[in-house]
Amino acid sequence: MENVLAFEVTQTENVFSRGLVQKQLGSLKKKQVRVQIEYSDINYKDALAASKNGGVVIDYPKVIGIDLAGTVIESNDENWQAGQKVLVTGYGLGTDKDGGFSQFQDVPAEWLVELPQGLTSKEAMKFGTAGFTAALAVRSFEEKSIEKDTPVLVTGATGGVASTAIALLYQLGYSNIIALSSKKEQAQWLLNLGATDIKTAEEILPEKKRPIGKQKFGAIIDTVGGEILANLLPLIQYNGTAILCGNASGITLNTTVLPFILRGIQMIGIDSVYVEMAQRKQVWQFLAKNKGVLDQVSYQEVDLTDLDETIDSLLNGTHTGRTIVNMGGTK
Repeated sequence: MENVLAFEVTQTENVFSRGLVQKQLGSLKKKQVRVQIEYSDINYKDALAASKNGGVVIDYPKVIGIDLAGTVIESNDENWQAGQKVLVTGYGLGTDKDGGFSQFQDVPAEWLVELPQGLTSKEAMKFGTAGFTAALAVRSFEEKSIEKDTPVLVTGATGGVASTAIALLYQLGYSNIIALSSKKEQAQWLLNLGATDIKTAEEILPEKKRPIGKQKFGAIIDTVGGEILANLLPLIQYNGTAILCGNASGITLNTTVLPFILRGIQMIGIDSVYVEMAQRKQVWQFLAKNKGVLDQVSYQEVDLTDLDETIDSLLNGTHTGRTIVNMGGTK
């Protein structure tokens, strides 16, 4: 195959670089499938992968991009044939093995999900790992039979995971969704998504942190972690739930056991990387069924040659909504 364009990062002890390269794909290995990538998308994890000492890439050089959607053009696995529409999110894509920021990519056959009927490659990547993560969080609500009028707080509300979660919650009939965001200029957009109120951290959190505070929320979907999460746990109602799916504000959680043993709250971690395939297929069917939320979720489309600006905006906290990457293939 002729050279393909890809976005690659490399790092040595003294040098870090990222940018476009020409890659030569070799012979397709056993149990691998070659995909012509039509769309990818940019996640916070991709921004970390594109950073010096980002902590997510296993070895270098690496074509990053943890998501892809496109068409099989060659297969060394009996379960996949040329012409099938597929997507990949998670596993080691873009961290352990070369990822989705490329015009073509060879991926392990067991990582592929057939694109659900009624969902295009572009729509799948509008969701991407962010939408997949949001769906896992929202489906936890359904599994726990959380009442539809329960006050639900969603942190980091303008981000890809949180904004999709708000839209999905609203689509499913939840009627008391509070969006936590410092970006007041995005308030109307968040209301359009389905949020019933927008609050800043200063408006919600008490001036003095206490092990147990006033019961305000039946459930929270937290995408930021760190000190904000630690301050929110004491405000969760009796038998409430904290669903954790991000750490943009840090991985340290400085809290006490009191909200858990005095109020019986539960903390559920969301892993979107190694979800078993049966559940993975169910989640994508759920997203295909509820793809109407994409009409509300904000997104921008960029080319493979224009990744740097979006990566920087994710790292400095100014990015909103979703960014998809058009590889120039079939839509």
